[in-house]
Amino acid sequence: MERLTFRFPATKILESQAHVGVVGSGDLEILMVPTDGDFAEVTIRTGTTGYKEIWKSVLERFFIQNAVSARIMINDFGATPGVVTLRLAQALEVANNAEYNKN
Repeated sequence: MERLTFRFPATKILESQAHVGVVGSGDLEILMVPTDGDFAEVTIRTGTTGYKEIWKSVLERFFIQNAVSARIMINDFGATPGVVTLRLAQALEVANNAEYNKN
């Protein structure tokens, strides 16, 4: 099991928290919690070791477009970069959709 931590500058505030995905074969779970800082902190727990640079690249692309101030926890079970990107976008949409979060 590998644990990775990254920090990215942030300028946007999230509406609320989000929880998307499942920890299962080829997938991952993302928990996104708003913070009031000027950075985002991402912690990844993965059973697939040796992919730090790929994680960094995927996350950098996400934060270039979405500089959200949040604490993000990712529990990975071998997800591809495409699945990671999809789940991050999904978590952001859930966190920014206040109406969805009331249900």
